[in-house]
Amino acid sequence: MAAFEPKLDDDCIFCKIIKGDIPSYTVYEDDMVKAFLDISQGTPGHTLVIPKTHVPDLFAYDTDLASAVFARIPKIARAIKASDSAIIGMNVVNNNGAVAYQSVFHSHFHLIPRYSDKDDFRMIFKDNTKKYDETDYTRLQNAIKAQLND
Repeated sequence: MAAFEPKLDDDCIFCKIIKGDIPSYTVYEDDMVKAFLDISQGTPGHTLVIPKTHVPDLFAYDTDLASAVFARIPKIARAIKASDSAIIGMNVVNNNGAVAYQSVFHSHFHLIPRYSDKDDFRMIFKDNTKKYDETDYTRLQNAIKAQLND
């Protein structure tokens, strides 16, 4: 990987956190990522992992950035889990675009510790299988093959 040269956006709240202009409870930081407690604390220990360069969403990652950021997520997740024996699971969530509930347009991953099925965090997945058929599956499969062969 070439030398990492971060690009920051002066109007981005996460870039301001990276620069130290806005304080955060940083739990991990290296040359590629910063991990800090989410201000909302969906559950205790709710941590955000962000690349230390401004990239609006997952769709804008290149291979090198993806490799660097994704390689660190399991390590940070294991450290969060090790910090509290009451943590029995973890949701890792990434929202891309306003329709997907992204509210800060600097890519970030939520690591949300889970303490029980009653810890006030919910995700709901509905069964929409009846809305899809073989044509939909084939279209998706072909689109993915085309993208991955580029």
